[in-house]
Amino acid sequence: MISKNTIKLIKSLSVKKYREKEGLFLVEGNKMVAETLRSNCKVKKLIATPEFLQTLKTGINYAIEITEASQEEIKKASLLKNPQSSIALCEIPENENLPENIGKGLSLYLDGIQDPGNLGTIIRMCDWFGIDFIFCSPDTADIYSPKVVQASMGSIFRTKLFYIPTTLFFQKESLMNIPVFGAFLNGNNIYTENLPANAILVVGSEGSGIRKEIEPFINKKITIPEFAKSNGNAESLNVAVAAGIICAEFKRQLFFAR
Repeated sequence: MISKNTIKLIKSLSVKKYREKEGLFLVEGNKMVAETLRSNCKVKKLIATPEFLQTLKTGINYAIEITEASQEEIKKASLLKNPQSSIALCEIPENENLPENIGKGLSLYLDGIQDPGNLGTIIRMCDWFGIDFIFCSPDTADIYSPKVVQASMGSIFRTKLFYIPTTLFFQKESLMNIPVFGAFLNGNNIYTENLPANAILVVGSEGSGIRKEIEPFINKKITIPEFAKSNGNAESLNVAVAAGIICAEFKRQLFFAR
């Protein structure tokens, strides 16, 4: 049975200040919860129906506290419109130091990506393309927002994300010889540009793009050409879609064009 205090705690985790206060974030959905239990994430409390618990086999051993609940109870506690049979309350890991090999391979710097769905999708995309590191401006959406966690589909457990101010990041000595590419509407065509194996890709916010103060750090502006016959009726691409297309071209050139 789920206590009233636990329900109150679950509801509070939709707000960043309470996530930080409790040191917890929420994972919902049977596939996501099962993947969480298989990851290195510390699950403080698992709430699930007996039927779901039976499907976990050895995975259940990784939860510190387990509460059996009915589907109706889970529905009352859940933040989802269509909840499934499980909820996990997970410990927010301590902040890690920046990796020393930042400039190895392709990494992303996200400048003010505020939509949780877009951030979660970008994290999922980076996991697909084998991009290990995502660096974010402090005003980028919180990785532990329930909407980001849901949209990442488990990729937050396989991709490292760091929040760091722009100036501090781009002045790191390890980045001095690493080319920095920025996604702009008026840049060079990504399909004719030589994209190196080691690079930083900067992607700007959904509304205003890359901020002016970041531009001095960018060596080359790139863009995705528009192929529509309507001559510019489409204002722009969704930021997560654009990031995926650009990352795909980086990887295509690395593995197929050389």
